[in-house]
Amino acid sequence: MATVELRFSAQPEHVRTARLVAAAVARRAGVDEAVLDEVRLAVGEACSRAVGLHRSHGITAPVRVALTEEEKIFSIEVGDGVTAAGGEAGGAPSDTREGAPSGDPYDSDDEDEMGLAVISGLVDDVEVTSGDDGGVIRMSWPTTPAVATP
Repeated sequence: MATVELRFSAQPEHVRTARLVAAAVARRAGVDEAVLDEVRLAVGEACSRAVGLHRSHGITAPVRVALTEEEKIFSIEVGDGVTAAGGEAGGAPSDTREGAPSGDPYDSDDEDEMGLAVISGLVDDVEVTSGDDGGVIRMSWPTTPAVATP
């Protein structure tokens, strides 16, 4: 299992870099060329969402992206630092966004919901979790094994 880890400050201009890295690693892992645009778009949505959450909650920790190549699957995890309680992972809860309920930072923001809907439309295997270490969007795609040439 090979993993590439990427961490970047929560700035919108870094999302493009994450998209490019994800597409390059996906290609190398054996993800079908026809699916690479979906990988780029899904990673862009997930990273944009994480950047938005970090900025709206005043979190200075970097956004985390892990790209993992397994035997027949390529997966990407995009992690943010917003805990289920709406605070920074490993710290005291911060103020939640205006208009959002104080319980779950992912409940009422229409932009978050739209981003998750786009990701769900692009990726067949997607899982969204939120816990004490922050939120994670895990996406995966099948890979085709490399064909050995004689």
